[in-house]
Amino acid sequence: MINQMITETRPDTLHRGVKMALDTGEADTVEAAYTLFASYRMAIGLGPAGGQSPAVQAALLTMINCGRRALLGGVEVIGDLRVPLLVDLPGLGDTLGDAVVALGGIPRIEPSPKTPLTWLGDGAPAKTLQVTFGDWRGGVFVAGEGERLAEGANDIPAAVLAGALAVAEVFQRLRGNPMAGDRDVGLSLWDPRAPWRTGSGPATWVAPSKLWVLGLGHLGQAFLWILGLLPFDRPANVELTLQDFDRLALANDSTSILTNVDMVGRLKTREMGAWAEARGFRTRLVERRFAGDITLSEDDPRVLFCGVDNAEARAALEDPHFDLVVDAGLGAGPQEYLAMRLHTFPGPVTARTRWAEASIGRTAEAKVVATATAYKDLAGRGLDDCGLLEIASRTVGVPFVGVIAGTIALMEIVRRLNQGPSMGVLDLTLRDLSAMQGVDGQVPKRFNPGYTSLHW
Repeated sequence: MINQMITETRPDTLHRGVKMALDTGEADTVEAAYTLFASYRMAIGLGPAGGQSPAVQAALLTMINCGRRALLGGVEVIGDLRVPLLVDLPGLGDTLGDAVVALGGIPRIEPSPKTPLTWLGDGAPAKTLQVTFGDWRGGVFVAGEGERLAEGANDIPAAVLAGALAVAEVFQRLRGNPMAGDRDVGLSLWDPRAPWRTGSGPATWVAPSKLWVLGLGHLGQAFLWILGLLPFDRPANVELTLQDFDRLALANDSTSILTNVDMVGRLKTREMGAWAEARGFRTRLVERRFAGDITLSEDDPRVLFCGVDNAEARAALEDPHFDLVVDAGLGAGPQEYLAMRLHTFPGPVTARTRWAEASIGRTAEAKVVATATAYKDLAGRGLDDCGLLEIASRTVGVPFVGVIAGTIALMEIVRRLNQGPSMGVLDLTLRDLSAMQGVDGQVPKRFNPGYTSLHW
């Protein structure tokens, strides 16, 4: 697959993580950029009895799913994988070992030399990166230099968050951030602005039963991943309206965690609908662009999650009059790819005000990027100016950022169903979570979108 990406370098094939090495000038050629990312790898240690917890399994599978797409050198897994698979995701087999291999993990007895080691559960060697979670909180710290949280078997959203944060720390360390992997960092999904070790929420809660998911790429698939991991009592009570108009491309495999290369060329709605149906959810598909010209019926979901990078569509998010809209957006470029921003509507500003002027500066930035050495090399191989500009304009992306944003977005909806705090705007970067900023949200006058129970 990597050879195909290199030999057929086009906007719809270029790996979105590898692209950052082109844009920064670190790599003089596409081949050199892929070689750099092939040197990135990580190992995950699974402590004794760790595989007997659904939440630990959810964290492990999230780490593998994100890690194999961002770190082209591979994700090694050390520990006993001969245990039943306890999370109900389709197509992963019967055992945890089956699932690890299906998602691209590499079972090993011990990690390869000089491979960064993260750890789930008991028995972490000193100075490794310990993953921990509890109720609504997830994070990482250096083993031996902090305390683990309770790590309850059903604390799945917090476990997914912690797993994605672990991959983020390893990736940043490999990319030259000296603090990453050597710090205590985490987040509370109950109160994101609170210190992560103190921002706890209720032990039991209900989940939404009807959702409209707009955009089925990087963010939309991350949102579905965490939704699919939740332990619903009756998955058939969950009804999803899935909207997109696009087909999957090879580049989607680098960021979108429900995509594999066998899906290339197929409609996103069909593939994600099939996955959701296999999970036991009910689905409806909308295969056209979102323009705000939707008249909601009584049967339609009243909550919309938006994961599209299109200013015109986002400006129209409030036009259909959903009771709640949760929009997630990610930073672009090799410096801002770790950033994310959450908006909810109704909120402090309207969607149309927020995205009134579309795509300002995007073309100019792409023209600057296209002057980097690797782009000149592509031009020398015959790629025309239009093709260069199109590649340069594509955003840099890594899957763990989308998973964290998708988890925060889903739990924003869950918090409101469970009388928790609401956010109007949340702005953060994984480069430094202490710089997070947020604005309180508005509680809609009418908010009864339907809910369903989970197995506790």
